[in-house]
Amino acid sequence: MERRRSQRREKFDNSEAEKAKLDSWKPKTLLGRLVKEKKIKNIDEILDKRILEEQIVESLLTLESDLLLIGQSKGKFGGGKRRAWKQTQRKTMEGNVPKFSCLTVVGDKNGHVGIGLGKAKETLPAREKSLRKAKLNVIKVTRGCGSFDCVCHENHSIPFIVRGKCGSSEVVLFPAPQGTGLVIGDECKRILKLVGIKDVYSKTFGQTRSTINLANACMDALNKTNAKKQITK
Repeated sequence: MERRRSQRREKFDNSEAEKAKLDSWKPKTLLGRLVKEKKIKNIDEILDKRILEEQIVESLLTLESDLLLIGQSKGKFGGGKRRAWKQTQRKTMEGNVPKFSCLTVVGDKNGHVGIGLGKAKETLPAREKSLRKAKLNVIKVTRGCGSFDCVCHENHSIPFIVRGKCGSSEVVLFPAPQGTGLVIGDECKRILKLVGIKDVYSKTFGQTRSTINLANACMDALNKTNAKKQITK
């Protein structure tokens, strides 16, 4: 019970901090000024343009975030435990230089999602960078009911089969009827949940252990839902 109260208190504090941050925001771009003056109220009007300020997305969408990058840890974290950042080291004359990477996904559960990769010497700056990049990389995803087993015409799945690829990782998403759930890996499942997709089938090919490439392949497939025709092999 106390844990739930603390989580609610943290969410309330974060919302208040974000609101204060938006109130004190001074736009530096023309697009930011138009959003600040509320001349642009729909983010779909500006997704084809280059967004340089994260406050633009925060003003137009109510986003939720989740960490995607999971790796193996050693030392005080214990071998084999899941964590939300990845550590690498570079050998130099002065010694080992550690660096952390973090992959974050944001979405409004209503057809908008974005991912971002951040790197820094500390974990918190890497997480902040990835969150900022994820907001700047938000895309529109077309949802629908493309399964022949379902005729509900609700936006619970995808409209047709899409295929995405990044590096050696390849993801194919198939429409599914209501009640199927997300038949896909954990990393892509988190992305689809933040999009607002509830039912989908999938196939993966290539090196699927690479979280970054697999997430980018899933995003490539979701981005292709905006196409009128999708040719699959």
